[in-house]
Amino acid sequence: MPTKSDRSGHVTLVLGGTRSGKSSFAQRLAEESEGDLVYIATAQAFDEEMSDRIARHKQDRGKKWQTIEEPFDLAEIVSSQSSRKTTLLIDCLTIWLSNLMLANHDTDAALENFVSAISSAKGQIILVSNEVGSGIVPETALGRRFRDEAGWMNQRIAAATDEVALVTAGLPLWLKQDSA
Repeated sequence: MPTKSDRSGHVTLVLGGTRSGKSSFAQRLAEESEGDLVYIATAQAFDEEMSDRIARHKQDRGKKWQTIEEPFDLAEIVSSQSSRKTTLLIDCLTIWLSNLMLANHDTDAALENFVSAISSAKGQIILVSNEVGSGIVPETALGRRFRDEAGWMNQRIAAATDEVALVTAGLPLWLKQDSA
């Protein structure tokens, strides 16, 4: 098994529920690093409220962040943007998953490509994803499929990362920490 010095990058997964503080925690982690900060947004603005939300988040991050909006091909963005001088913050993987599902993309292939990209990335990557399995069972078949797919996605990505934190009420609980 390679040691940390043999690997080129470092990947952290930050999980949490809605309004848990996961995105703020992930942003603080990224801003503690040296080098360029690149925020990869997966959300799409389908209405005015979402457009306003995206603009507000962009303003809150400030000018030190470069923002790339990519709803589908995260593997390509990671491959093209990661470097030893860059920290990538990808927010949010569950929105990315819903984008893929609603556009009838092959979610298994997209996840496989993404895991491969983060596993060979050169710099620091921080991933944000919702933990959706702790709530009620969704009423619709699509809702149940999404919940299941999100749970499997989080498990797969957690296995490929160096660290995993669960954030609740703004407080992180480290589930997996880099021991190298």
